[in-house]
Amino acid sequence: MRIARFSIDGNVAFGAVEGDSPDSLVLDIIKGIPYADFELSGTKVPLSKVRLLPPVLPNKVVAIGRNYAEHAKELGNEVPDVPVAFFKPTTSVIGSGDSIEYPSFSDELHHEAELAVVIGRMCREVPRERVKDVIFGYTCANDVTARDVQKRESQWARAKGFDTSCPLGPWVETELDPSDLAIQATVNGEQRQLGRTADMVRSIEDLVVHITEAMTLLPGDVILTGTPAGVGPLNVGDEVAVTIEGIGTLTNKVIKRG
Repeated sequence: MRIARFSIDGNVAFGAVEGDSPDSLVLDIIKGIPYADFELSGTKVPLSKVRLLPPVLPNKVVAIGRNYAEHAKELGNEVPDVPVAFFKPTTSVIGSGDSIEYPSFSDELHHEAELAVVIGRMCREVPRERVKDVIFGYTCANDVTARDVQKRESQWARAKGFDTSCPLGPWVETELDPSDLAIQATVNGEQRQLGRTADMVRSIEDLVVHITEAMTLLPGDVILTGTPAGVGPLNVGDEVAVTIEGIGTLTNKVIKRG
């Protein structure tokens, strides 16, 4: 099931996305919240009549760096012995169709297409065999990075945590095998990244176990699983799209921060 979060007439709701053709998609409004038992209301609105919001409002976004060997290599890095984890704040999260604001303190902005894991229940110290039980679903992400800032600052908080640096969407797919999905990024229609989740150095199970050894994850929290090779520059006016097999396409335009 595809679960979207949206606004219509000033109200915010969740809905199940129904249909196959982009022009005929509708939302069946959900009664309650999607992390618990819920019912479909039967009240349907065309997707074209709503504004898509970030599919979740995470308490935290835990991101993993250098989880694809070819991406680590292209930036001159080795694959780390343990996962490299960092945070992106909630203020960095935007939805599909929202604008990425080019930060004033950077001259080198990069796209990073990623599969995002959405947590469905509070969890800590999750054993490997229970990882699937705590996952709500999956969505597309773009770990937008001020690469020049990342190179000169030992901590990545500013380089990867600035406002609008974490596009998520367009919705959460709850029924998906994430083990071997195609991930693609295009800029102005030109392909930049093309990889598969099967090439992750560490699996989703590895990452959930590693992260929850240290911290509690809450419903709606997001794990970014790393990006394949092909990262590259974004400029003001560019439209960047992240497409993941079985989920959909997350699209954002880069604007000047004003």
